[in-house]
Amino acid sequence: MTDTPDFDRRMLEALVCPQSHNILEYRAASQELISTSANLAFPIREGIPILLVDEARVLD
Repeated sequence: MTDTPDFDRRMLEALVCPQSHNILEYRAASQELISTSANLAFPIREGIPILLVDEARVLD
């Protein structure tokens, strides 16, 4: 068991990338939501997705 709450994958149906407005992909290992169209990874902290472009990291 981890200290971090699980991300509710059902939220993916309602969430989109704030920059591109396209769908997001959930990556459990890194606890991120990935926007391939915007080339950004949005963090998930304590089970809450942080969909701020300023908080996202640019994908390699």
